[in-house]
Amino acid sequence: MALHKRKDISKAGMSAWCIVCSLVLLLLHISMSSISVFNIKTSSEKPRAKLRTITRQGPQFRLGGQISCDRSQLRYDLCSVNGSTVLDPTTSTFFLVGPANPNSVEKIKPYPRKFDDIIMTQIKELTLTLSPTSPPCEIQHSAPALVFSVGGYTGNFFHDFNDGIIPLFITVNTIFPDQDFVIVISEAPSWWVTKYVDFLNAFTTHPILTLNDTTRTHCFPSAEFGLISHGFMTINQTLMPNQRTFLHFRALLEKAYSQNVLNPPTPSLESRPRLLLASRKGSKGREIVNEDEVIEAMEEIGFEVIVFAPKANTSLVESYALIKSSHALLFLRARAVFVQVVPIGIEWASDAFFGRVARGLDLEYMEYRIGVEESSLVEKYGRDSLLLKDPHGIQVQGKGWPPEIMNIYLMEQNVKLDLGRFREFLKKPYSKAKQFMDRHG
Repeated sequence: MALHKRKDISKAGMSAWCIVCSLVLLLLHISMSSISVFNIKTSSEKPRAKLRTITRQGPQFRLGGQISCDRSQLRYDLCSVNGSTVLDPTTSTFFLVGPANPNSVEKIKPYPRKFDDIIMTQIKELTLTLSPTSPPCEIQHSAPALVFSVGGYTGNFFHDFNDGIIPLFITVNTIFPDQDFVIVISEAPSWWVTKYVDFLNAFTTHPILTLNDTTRTHCFPSAEFGLISHGFMTINQTLMPNQRTFLHFRALLEKAYSQNVLNPPTPSLESRPRLLLASRKGSKGREIVNEDEVIEAMEEIGFEVIVFAPKANTSLVESYALIKSSHALLFLRARAVFVQVVPIGIEWASDAFFGRVARGLDLEYMEYRIGVEESSLVEKYGRDSLLLKDPHGIQVQGKGWPPEIMNIYLMEQNVKLDLGRFREFLKKPYSKAKQFMDRHG
């Protein structure tokens, strides 16, 4: 983890720094690996279609023995095996024993970005089959399986949460609100389970099973496949049977990570509210090119500034200890201040991916929208270009920007903040952060 202040911070002293963070400044942190998400309409989910069902025959299977798939949603597919199933990890196949017929097989890629044709070609496909025979069972599980993939764009905090952690929370509270289950991950980077094991263990006491780490067959009383997504960084409580919100999500994260903070927070000896700057320095696009001067401006206003540049292998326990949770986006204490600098052309994404979450967590959310002269695009395209003057006017009706335009806003654009304008903007966040620090420490 890249972490520094205006003076050196020792690793031993890290825990004392962190949890008193009063304000987090998430600067240009829309680290999307894909651009196709911006071409998707943000309308409500499509009506649920009738399930396609494969059923075991015979009176002995009246209460179960079926494979059901719902493929009606924009973002995900869901399948269920309602009956004893045997997993053969070597072929990524789940067997339900029963009379076969021509429609005995279903296929699913259990990753909640069904709309993204490019990335879905890279997701492992699972086979669910109703078969007269199955491989012998080597390991018997007493709880049903929840099977999903964390392949795809996994590797930065946005996608880890948007495509994995949040959909998992939604799915568990929709399908398994009152029962135990086994987490079965069809594919994942080697580091993923280790990084998120504390959060995963907050759901279940069963060991986590990853298909690429086993060759033995596993048996489950039933299995569910896929993760439910309510949209980008969204938990829609009206779609949740138990009315869960982001505040419940935050409470689960608190449960998962607070117990692993080795050193309890100590009061800060300084009277300045601490501002965490999530830096994109060295990234491709959306970097603040005058970051050092921006930090000086923050300090002149009265903040104590800490720079945070998380990597794929950054420990979530350390991140939690640093900012009262992970990544300054999801775990701030209620009423803390959350500021986002918004580059030109990605206002909708900034709100959908981060602003929506901040409000759901009861944070003081503020935006600093840059002006034309603060964007590096003005040097290449000129201040009178429609790219800068009217970004939304050049969208394709109902489809958003084509990929080559989205690349300009996401990958080509850096910002150089107007220090005078930014200092003036910082006065309100500072006031709110100081109030928060005085009340809550």
